[in-house]
Amino acid sequence: MRRRDFVKAIVTVPVTAMPIFGQNAPPTTIEKTSEPQSASSAAAPPTPETAPKQVEQPRSFGFQSPAIPATIPDEIATTEQHYFRAEHMATLRKLGDILLPPMNGYPGSTQACAPEFIDFLISVSPVERQTMYRSGLDRLNAESHKQFSIPFAQVNAEQADALLRPWLRTWMVDHPPTEPFAHFVNVAHEDIRTATMNSQAWSIAATSAGERAPGIGWYWSPIDPDIQMYV
Repeated sequence: MRRRDFVKAIVTVPVTAMPIFGQNAPPTTIEKTSEPQSASSAAAPPTPETAPKQVEQPRSFGFQSPAIPATIPDEIATTEQHYFRAEHMATLRKLGDILLPPMNGYPGSTQACAPEFIDFLISVSPVERQTMYRSGLDRLNAESHKQFSIPFAQVNAEQADALLRPWLRTWMVDHPPTEPFAHFVNVAHEDIRTATMNSQAWSIAATSAGERAPGIGWYWSPIDPDIQMYV
């Protein structure tokens, strides 16, 4: 090859290569539309009044409290015996019937479910009080067998009076008798009276009579189970 032909080839290469490489090159100018877009047809930016508002969702952890309907316990359940055995419970019910019977439209111990409440109360009481009740009920039943050859649950009012009255005392609040059996008789008397007079049945009777259910004596605990002194 001649020298001038070599130089000529070098000069012509860039000129012929430009169309080849230009096929993939991006355009240097932006193609304009034939008809310009009018201002009325262009979408107007949203104003604060028309712009959609972003509602912030409350944060939660997927926990929902279940709806618990309100109920009244006395309307759906009754107190059940679960502490005293059957013989003790029969003696306690009879003791309540003797010390606080129905009178003047007011319920007695049994009608007010006082024995069942005392059964629950003693079940959650200190051991000393539990022992006092069990021993007292056992002795009351034993004395009834000894004197009348029948359990205490079967005694009549006269027989019950003979068994209980010698042990009833006039005592100050929080200072019951110290002799064990007298202590039981008087404390049980007070518990039966308190449970009966604070029952729903007693409250209904007092409301029906137009009277306000009072409390027990302020200082002295009475001996005779007479409801009229309180109403």
